[in-house]
Amino acid sequence: MEDRRERTEDEEAPREARTREAPSGGRGRDGDRGGRSDRRDDRDHRSRPRSYRGPDRGRGRGRNKVCHFCAEKQAEIDYKNADFLARFLTDRGKIKPRRKTGTCAKHQRRLALAIKRARHLAMLPYTTRITRAE
Repeated sequence: MEDRRERTEDEEAPREARTREAPSGGRGRDGDRGGRSDRRDDRDHRSRPRSYRGPDRGRGRGRNKVCHFCAEKQAEIDYKNADFLARFLTDRGKIKPRRKTGTCAKHQRRLALAIKRARHLAMLPYTTRITRAE
């Protein structure tokens, strides 16, 4: 038998046209105050590949960096060569990371050790002095 009760406006509208209005007070669908919980893309961002994350999505990663020390077979990391080691320091005196210089892990460890030895002998700075205008 067919149900003869009166239908409300919501029941008469097609299913996809029915949308649930957000409660007043700036609250989201579940009554919370914003955040990411009511967004469609709730998946954990750490589970996605790196190429899909961040503002550089869709762009290439650039060309691969080659380790300077592996490319030049006789290039030796010597703590006494301060001018050469300074290339691997930032303007603040910090050691540049591998992802910036392209150095392989083996040579990055040796490079860090040489920089630390040169710092100990005052051939390289630990940090730079920054003066503020007051």
